[in-house]
Amino acid sequence: MAEIKIAKTLDVKGMYCPGPVMETAKAIKQIGIGEVLEILATDPAAKPDIEAWARRTGQQILDIQQQGGVTRILIKRVK
Repeated sequence: MAEIKIAKTLDVKGMYCPGPVMETAKAIKQIGIGEVLEILATDPAAKPDIEAWARRTGQQILDIQQQGGVTRILIKRVK
């Protein structure tokens, strides 16, 4: 996988539903189309919630990794 340039990192560790999704929705508007938002979350519901949000809003999830209780999600702003 090619090196992904991250435009913005959103740290929502310790925040619980619906916080991570609401913060993601705000943060995606702060980056340009084609740029990548990195989200770091500890809420177990963040992965399915953000996946559903991305589908609903037409954003592209590039990668999801879970390590040591932290979920790292990379989303490319499509629109």
